[in-house]
Amino acid sequence: MKLNGLRWWVIALVCLATIINYIDRSALGIMWPAMSEDLGLTKEDYAWIINIFTITYSAGKFISGKLYDKVGTKIGFVLSIFFWSLASVLHFFAKGAASLGIFRGLLGVSEAGNWPGAVKNNAEWFPVKERGLAQGIFNSGAAIGSIIAAPIISGLFESFDWKWTFVIIGFVGFLWIIPWLIFNKKKPEEHPWITQEEKDYILSDSRKQTNTQANEKALSVVKILSFKESWGAISARFFIEPIWWLFVFWMPIYLADQYGFNVKEIGLYAWFPYVGAMIGSLSGGWYVKSLMQKESLDKSRKKVISIGAIIIFIGIVGAILFADTPEKFVSFVFVVLFGFQFSISNIQTIPSDLLSEKSVGTLAGLGGSIGALSVIIMNWLIPIITVDSYTPAFLILAVLAPLSVLSIFVLIKEIKPLQSND
Repeated sequence: MKLNGLRWWVIALVCLATIINYIDRSALGIMWPAMSEDLGLTKEDYAWIINIFTITYSAGKFISGKLYDKVGTKIGFVLSIFFWSLASVLHFFAKGAASLGIFRGLLGVSEAGNWPGAVKNNAEWFPVKERGLAQGIFNSGAAIGSIIAAPIISGLFESFDWKWTFVIIGFVGFLWIIPWLIFNKKKPEEHPWITQEEKDYILSDSRKQTNTQANEKALSVVKILSFKESWGAISARFFIEPIWWLFVFWMPIYLADQYGFNVKEIGLYAWFPYVGAMIGSLSGGWYVKSLMQKESLDKSRKKVISIGAIIIFIGIVGAILFADTPEKFVSFVFVVLFGFQFSISNIQTIPSDLLSEKSVGTLAGLGGSIGALSVIIMNWLIPIITVDSYTPAFLILAVLAPLSVLSIFVLIKEIKPLQSND
């Protein structure tokens, strides 16, 4: 049996895993008004709990990056989604801040594998010119998951309660493993379902052909960090990550604090900005592929990342100056998340531009871990700096976007494969 376009089936499943990932992680914020009342928790408890998630998520990025480089994407994804689905189910047994923090910690460390796993998967299944688009499709899963999470979670909450909602969404993750094992039997070089034409196309890059033929070793972490270009990829993630996560973690709380929204009302509003994220993710991937037909990889990536940062800045400034109603607020966040996803798909792809597939998971994981550290800092600051207004938080985000772009231009003179002397 041969299946045309097998690589698109594989990336579609990774996208679906990301949708499930974001439904699972979004559930806490959406149902927090009811959960906090049932469990007797405060806004400070929420900040502590999501930082437990972020800390383990940070560690999980690095751990899973190394794991995926060792066991491969097939088994890596199975392990990731099995344990994060289990963590979601365990929320049923939460009794207070401590137990909820433990379950969020398990969710964080296991969900983290989805990102370095996707970057490595795209390096295996797509030529360089399509990796930005593949990453955009993958990242659109985060947006789609966030779009449908709000109405799905609020609907399940209305029909059942918050405990059974966690069980139901966790069970969906277990089901995903079945088609993944069916479609992703082997790498494209050996997959029995792939056509010869698609195999040749995937392996069209001279570097990938070389890596396929040669039994090269994965680079050590020390060696990877000896390249200043690696630090460019890592620092870009450090600066840009809080922009996304502030809205993922705190937008439901903002809507509850500023406008007195309940779970149902949060569900009616919180999905809309992620439509912008989905459009930005797909258009950023498509646009860079279009640019690469006439410009270099370096110029194409940097141009798309810069445009996204400008859009982020405009959206945040607009939110500060003009968002005096919930409708205006979610509209400006729509613009911000469009710009973020327009950029981030290309920032996340940089490790696969710099390193071979045997080392890309490690660098992608390092970038994710360091990026999560800045999110931890922001989560700690939010309850402190938003006592009277969320404006200070938005001002910080407005500064972070250009810093992310600057780090790439300063530390990565040219985005291209790095040469190791080992």
